[in-house]
Amino acid sequence: MLQPKKTKFRRQQKGRQKGNAQRGNQLAFGSFGIKALETKWITGRQIEAARIAVTRYMQRQGQIWIRIFPDKPITRKPADVRMGKGKGNPEGFVAPVTPGRIIIEAEGVSYEIAKEALRLAAQKLPITTKFVVRRDYDIQNQNA
Repeated sequence: MLQPKKTKFRRQQKGRQKGNAQRGNQLAFGSFGIKALETKWITGRQIEAARIAVTRYMQRQGQIWIRIFPDKPITRKPADVRMGKGKGNPEGFVAPVTPGRIIIEAEGVSYEIAKEALRLAAQKLPITTKFVVRRDYDIQNQNA
């Protein structure tokens, strides 16, 4: 499961996500990717499930890049505990995602394989996504 090796503080405020992604909103490594269309927290387990789905479908050919990392600690209080008495214990880490953020990129496979692999990955994530292709990628030339 993805999580930071070391954090400066054990707990963090929830914060508020608004607006679109200002960074990480364009393909940087691969020719294909999935882009988030809504705001949500994505856990390390969900990212790992998406990664496994992509690698299984691509049969270890090509290359993938995970562009998000869960570095925000999430706390939870135990069951049957009344309100107050401090913040709960850290339970896991999430990656805050805003619309426009590229989540996964792929390279080294055909258009059809990449589209299906990233579709399978998108099913593992709790947000709606969109398949994106690099602007200078030539689909007709690739299929020939």
